[in-house]
Amino acid sequence: MPEVWSKADLHIHSTQSDGLATPEEIVTYAATRTDLKVIAVTDHNTIEGGLRALDAASDHPGLEVVVGAEITSKWGHILGLYLTADIPAGLSAHDTIGAINEQGGIAIIAHPFANRAFGPFGLKSLGNKIDEVAFQAMEVYNSSPYLVYANRLASKAFAAGQGIAATGGSDAHVLQAVGRGYTLFRGTSADDLRLSIDELETHAHAQRGGMSIAWRYMMRYPAIRRQQAINSERCRAH
Repeated sequence: MPEVWSKADLHIHSTQSDGLATPEEIVTYAATRTDLKVIAVTDHNTIEGGLRALDAASDHPGLEVVVGAEITSKWGHILGLYLTADIPAGLSAHDTIGAINEQGGIAIIAHPFANRAFGPFGLKSLGNKIDEVAFQAMEVYNSSPYLVYANRLASKAFAAGQGIAATGGSDAHVLQAVGRGYTLFRGTSADDLRLSIDELETHAHAQRGGMSIAWRYMMRYPAIRRQQAINSERCRAH
């Protein structure tokens, strides 16, 4: 049989943090409007969006959902995949990654050089400290329209590294951005994705249509900022 490679978007935000689409809308869009086989809803500091997406995926047998979160560590944002419980914000990067691994999860350094590039979402990134922590993968491509230079830096850093996997994600805050950045992996399922990351054989890729997505972000920026404010209040309440 021919070898099968599939696409996964491992960095998506819903209304459970600062995205503008519900988890259910994200699942429907990914299943009907993209060729993704796996998605991870990774809201800020909560797995609630991922859990809701996992429930919604039962109506779309061609798509699988990985429960995740984008966790704010003291040094920067870290994606945790295959999570079963929330991980608190504000821990050190070491402790954040340790908490992810204790759940049997995978730790991915998100947009590692975003804070060297212009961006409106207040991104915090590990950047020059990536050599000081042990993680499983690096987000080499992020389709946010203001991270072109940061992606180049990530690609250079990855080229010099050993023992980590490369991933790509959309970092979608608007529905139409889902799948614009993705991870190519061997197989078709969430379990296959995990194995492909473990085997260091994943690849980060970009989908065309960047300018149209940039325009959508610009038009929806005030709404995204309102969602960020709501998310900040939720985090403080916990």
